[in-house]
Amino acid sequence: MKKIAFYGKGGIGKSTTAANVSAALSERGLQVCQIGCDPKNDSTRLLLGHICRRTVLGMVRDKDNVTAEDIVHTGYHGIRCVEAGGPEPGVGCAGRGIIVALEKLRTLHALDDQDLILYDVLGDVVCGGFAVPIREGYASDIYIVSSGELMSLYAANNIAKGVQRFAVRGGVRLGGIIGNGRNTPREEEMLRDFARRLHTRLVAFVPRDIVVNKAENNRQTVLQYAPDSTQAQIYRDLAETLLINTDLTVPTPLSFEELEDLVAQYGA
Repeated sequence: MKKIAFYGKGGIGKSTTAANVSAALSERGLQVCQIGCDPKNDSTRLLLGHICRRTVLGMVRDKDNVTAEDIVHTGYHGIRCVEAGGPEPGVGCAGRGIIVALEKLRTLHALDDQDLILYDVLGDVVCGGFAVPIREGYASDIYIVSSGELMSLYAANNIAKGVQRFAVRGGVRLGGIIGNGRNTPREEEMLRDFARRLHTRLVAFVPRDIVVNKAENNRQTVLQYAPDSTQAQIYRDLAETLLINTDLTVPTPLSFEELEDLVAQYGA
């Protein structure tokens, strides 16, 4: 079983990228599960066609004997969808939902028959429950979604620090950077340079395209909404790369001053 996790700055497009990659992998005939590790429960929205209301943490709170059928839902093209869930805003620790969800899934052996599991993890937080996919070996291949904007690169660099730290303890490695275009100056070139300095590579650059917004407004992946579009093929190519990628590394994070110099170099 291949185990992948997507990290990156909040709002950078992790969930959109994850859902489209899951759709592309399922098209290949693989049994795929996407696990949303965000209390907003929106990671699997494009696969289910709606926000998932039956989260793992919610079901554990409300029911004594939770079954796999209670928390594993079937979405587009047979993709298994799980949302960890979290507490009400301002109450409790959101990271706890991830811990409870992954422990419950393991106890129930709910995903033992899957070919690939993709974890979509909240923002750039690599501590507490949000570090569980890295720290406890649930995911082995980590990909960071980033644009060429400074704070997105800053978040990516922080995540790389977390991967570097936990790589000492286990088999987790950085698979690369996934560029999600924001139309900044020389963006793809900058991301390639950033990846090189991190001791990894840019595995894909996804340009900004209005078809993504249209698909999201229709609660669908691009592969479902516009299967013959150029953007759909980009996601298929990315999925293929992630499936066969063996170039996994321990990253070498930059200092903040080096990040600022990088952005200034390409943005000048």
